[in-house]
Amino acid sequence: MYPEELIAPMRAELTDAGFTEFRSSADVESHLKEHKGTTFVVVNSVCGCAAGAARPGVRYALEKAGKKPTVLATVFAGNDADAVAKFREKVLPYPPSSPAMALFKDGELVHFIERHHIEGRNAQMIGDHLVEVFEHFC
Repeated sequence: MYPEELIAPMRAELTDAGFTEFRSSADVESHLKEHKGTTFVVVNSVCGCAAGAARPGVRYALEKAGKKPTVLATVFAGNDADAVAKFREKVLPYPPSSPAMALFKDGELVHFIERHHIEGRNAQMIGDHLVEVFEHFC
């Protein structure tokens, strides 16, 4: 686990944009089981591609998108271990990946973005892709 004071600003980049933190497996399970509509979950992390592309790309998409998920949520890899493990169950057969992004509709996975889709891309490329995903599924 990373010291909370180290990751607090990284968490805030998403919570300040309207994301709810899922800190436990129960948070993930109960939400995806009960929620009707779209839920966008970001697996946040300390890595450079999360800082340079993933989080800024997500914020860019939320500013630009005409249609948006009804719920924005996040789990933090390396700290929210139970929540991340439950999230990873929900996105099988995709392998563990952080950062990562998933869009669920009525609790079912409809789109997944793995780390290798984030690495080497800038925030605008990721954001533009998310805008298209939101337009299609939300």
